[in-house]
Amino acid sequence: MTTTATAQTPFNRLLLTGAAGGLGKVLRESLRPYANVIRLSDIADIAPAIDDREEVVPCDLADKHAVHQLVEGVDAILHFGGVSVERSFEEILGANICGVFHIYEAARRHGVKRVIFASSNHVIGFYKQDEVIDAHSPRRPDSYYGLSKSYGEDMATFYFDRYGIETVSVRIGSSFPEPQNRRMMSTWLSFGDLTQLLERALYTPNVGHTVVYGASDNKDVWWDNRYATVLGYAPQDSSEVFREKVEAQPLPAADDPVRIYQGGAFCVAGPFGD
Repeated sequence: MTTTATAQTPFNRLLLTGAAGGLGKVLRESLRPYANVIRLSDIADIAPAIDDREEVVPCDLADKHAVHQLVEGVDAILHFGGVSVERSFEEILGANICGVFHIYEAARRHGVKRVIFASSNHVIGFYKQDEVIDAHSPRRPDSYYGLSKSYGEDMATFYFDRYGIETVSVRIGSSFPEPQNRRMMSTWLSFGDLTQLLERALYTPNVGHTVVYGASDNKDVWWDNRYATVLGYAPQDSSEVFREKVEAQPLPAADDPVRIYQGGAFCVAGPFGD
């Protein structure tokens, strides 16, 4: 996998929410070149700051006052916090829906003008795997989780139109060390490519609200990034090197959602509480 380096002037202070999560732990290290100080936040336990270039600030995104304190003094926000899998609506509501509102309100009040929003491919999960779509294709959320990310994208548009806060919404595919199944051969996003994409999202001027699909340079693609060319994102990695390993797995049944829909198993998760 590739790594990225930057000749850009570092921000004074970046905020990374969701810092205790799988991607948060990766970004804690890979974002260091882009900030003098990274403020790390999560509701879950986070490893202590390793030096004076890190600040660890626990925060419940559902707590409006706490989020406003969290955002004070930062120059840009990478919002990766929230529930990252399908859950009941009530579980999604606090962190993913109220939380994204609290982040944008705090950005407005504290004068933060750039947000990177970790959206998801589950915003468009009910498209079929034989379709190629772009950022202007109507959203088709596949889950309560996907609905929350769709709401976050609307929030980003509103706060740009109303208050001039710019956002890059990254519809993350599947960001893991390697693709875990056939579906991820199309959706895989290497950690190196993710870091490069976030660098471009932080530093590219005049993005308004730009939606970009977060995937590496995979052979079989479902997503067209024609409307995000302003970012200059050029993925360097490809899932193709893992094809033999992945295709050694048993082939799912023809009617299995993981072979039909871009959102895979999220399309049939739940309902909850019946």
